[in-house]
Amino acid sequence: MIRFVFNERKTAQAAAYLLSLHKGTLNYMVLIKLLYLADRKSLIETGVPITGDKMVSMPHGPVLSLVLDLINMGKEDSRDWFDYISEPEKYEVSLQKESPDNDELSKFEIGVLDDIDKKFGHLNQWQLRDFTHTLPEWEDPNGSSYPIQPDNLLQVASIPPNEIKRISEQAEELWFLDSLKTG
Repeated sequence: MIRFVFNERKTAQAAAYLLSLHKGTLNYMVLIKLLYLADRKSLIETGVPITGDKMVSMPHGPVLSLVLDLINMGKEDSRDWFDYISEPEKYEVSLQKESPDNDELSKFEIGVLDDIDKKFGHLNQWQLRDFTHTLPEWEDPNGSSYPIQPDNLLQVASIPPNEIKRISEQAEELWFLDSLKTG
């Protein structure tokens, strides 16, 4: 099992960047799907997702678990998210600042976000849901949720086993180092 370190500030900056491409407001399901697709693309292309969040299959398709929790649970559980993103109102979230910083994001990651937005940013939440139901890693959880293991996603993306092993070892090293900082 591959596990990545979740970076809430970086995730908030990625979300804010996507919101800035849409005049500062988006349906939160659209935002969650765009972030999922960006993490997926980054993971497949580099072996590292942008956010480090856990991916799960849910009835409306794959999502990033902690991002969904931040949107649904509110400010209590957040250190950085709500510095950038508003609480949902009428199924939409908005930028908290007109020009949010993006110092946590690399040029590559901004490019991934731009690419995902160009391909999918014009779709509404139901079109995105229908599209993400076609992804090979999604399985219908029958009203619940199932984890999407990064190694399984990499396998269905035809990443060679030795590369998946390298990605797993690198992620585990980073996980261990982060646990020393926070533990």
